[in-house]
Amino acid sequence: MKTHNQFNGGENGSYVNEGLDTSTLDVRIPNDGEPHGGLKGSNEFILTDGKEQNCRLEDVKMWCRRRATSALSKKVLYKRLPILNWLPKYTSSDALGDIVAGITVGLTVIPQALAYAGIAGLPAAYGLYGSFLGCFIYIFLGSCKDVPMGPSAISSLLTFQAAGGVWQKAVLLTFLTGIIELLMGIFGLGFLVDFVSGPVSSGFTSAVALIIATSQVKDILGINAQGSTFIAVWKSIFSEVQNTRPWDTVLGITCIAVLLIMKIMATIKIGPAEDELKSSKHKFINKTLWLVGTARNAILVVICGAIGYSFQASIVPFRLIGNVPEGLPSIQVPPFSIPGNETLNIPEESFVDMVSGMGSGLIVVPLIALMETIAICKAFANGKPVDATQELIAIGVGNIANSFVQGFPGTGSLSRSAVFNASGVRTPMANIYTSLLVIFALQFFTPYFYFIPKASLAAIIIAAVIFMVEVKVVKPMWRTKKSDLIPGLGTFIACLALPLEMGILLGVGLNMVFILYHAARPKMTVETLLSPGGTQYLMITPDRCLIFPSVDYVRNLVTKHSRKKNLPIVIDCSHVYGADYTAAMVISLLTEDFAKRKQPLFFYNLKPSVCSVFEGLSPVDFIVYYREEKIDDLMRDYKLKSIEP
Repeated sequence: MKTHNQFNGGENGSYVNEGLDTSTLDVRIPNDGEPHGGLKGSNEFILTDGKEQNCRLEDVKMWCRRRATSALSKKVLYKRLPILNWLPKYTSSDALGDIVAGITVGLTVIPQALAYAGIAGLPAAYGLYGSFLGCFIYIFLGSCKDVPMGPSAISSLLTFQAAGGVWQKAVLLTFLTGIIELLMGIFGLGFLVDFVSGPVSSGFTSAVALIIATSQVKDILGINAQGSTFIAVWKSIFSEVQNTRPWDTVLGITCIAVLLIMKIMATIKIGPAEDELKSSKHKFINKTLWLVGTARNAILVVICGAIGYSFQASIVPFRLIGNVPEGLPSIQVPPFSIPGNETLNIPEESFVDMVSGMGSGLIVVPLIALMETIAICKAFANGKPVDATQELIAIGVGNIANSFVQGFPGTGSLSRSAVFNASGVRTPMANIYTSLLVIFALQFFTPYFYFIPKASLAAIIIAAVIFMVEVKVVKPMWRTKKSDLIPGLGTFIACLALPLEMGILLGVGLNMVFILYHAARPKMTVETLLSPGGTQYLMITPDRCLIFPSVDYVRNLVTKHSRKKNLPIVIDCSHVYGADYTAAMVISLLTEDFAKRKQPLFFYNLKPSVCSVFEGLSPVDFIVYYREEKIDDLMRDYKLKSIEP
């Protein structure tokens, strides 16, 4: 083996990299009688020669003490309790903005919570149970002012698919989801959301929107339909369509139209375009239109509830949501088993049975909750970094708390966050006013919820989720990179045809296939160059790391071009930042092939860390250099060596 200008015996046997003249790297080689002299590890561990076992234990104890001290430092405390950052600077203007935003969102949360409980297959009260305590927890642990924690359309649908409409399973799912999210936050696993690409996320969200809208068609038509997938639900709807209730259909379609019109009202602006030129009358009208449009769900529920109440003395032509238990839920431990009931034909289920029935929902629900929350934080962060770890801790603790008041899994909601932002929210304190409004509704208004028609709640959901279908991303994807449409479209179709967790896993799998394909097929630049001395040689430049999927491809290309032109070959390794054992083995075979053909092969600008990997197998004639002018000397030395007997 020969390595040119790689290791020079400098003073004290130090390592010298000629290509990095400004490097301060100095890894001293141990002298005889001085084991590991000067060889230092990281700032967390010190490598010793292992003379005594108790020395190692002391090192571990010291490391644990340092970690514990850093974990309890003021900096970490302020990071993990974000309220400490903004509460000392809280002003009266902040309080006013938070009160307006909190009450406005509260008027949105109440009808949405009632509707989302229907998506989850649970009684309406469970939507409200999951809408107040998590908001309160988020005030202390949340890092984004625009996140109102509570049920969302996607989390409700995932809850239905995992719990099957059984409230005990839904509450246990909330507890386990919170535990998983909290552990993910503690161990810094927020990066997992990075494995779900934009196209996969868009395909998943669009499919979920169609599934949710489809699940509400039955309430618009006033029929009973079942099914856990998009296709299954539509089959059930077509089989029951002859039982359609006309008044429910008329009310549902009318409500959808009214909601869409009121949504447009919120965007209407009267008067001059510049705010400075608008009169107080124009500002009042604009604010009224915005408030009516923003509170459209609450207004619709009140009006439809009044219509339902007016029929209490006669036959009600609509299907109503029915009785909602009055008052706040009791605080109790989540159910870890389901007692059997022979009368209602309910089998007994243990904790293991309940968890096994949830399947992959235990992983998908926390992951999607994180995706939703991070998407909201990024949308309203104005370029500031988002702490995914802290958000996991916040929604994790929030879900654990919700499970003790019989709530189902919650997360941030993009629609409510948009209302928060448009209402001028200042801090997470706005969540307390949303929580108080939900508590007030549970305490005093639940008897009146009985008369709300199911068709009106279905209309609220359909009018909201139709805008979640991300058709607008197709055109930019087509213009930028057409291949991104494949995982996006694949995820969309898979989520419609299969259970959601399988659909998104298939989408992530498709994405990984594309990533692995690109890793296995690096782009290779091939140039015929002249050295300063006038010698012609072939420069081959791979554009990425050499790891096991790509090394055979690189070897075949190098061999093909070397045989075709029969020139000295230089592999430019400037972009090769990593390698593995398979790459080292292939490089060893490649140098051996070139040595047999007596064709020069050189490696230019190879990183020391990669060089050490390749040298682990002692390849033949492995020559590395770092200065372009050295190429003539290397080729001359190689020729002299080849003619030696």
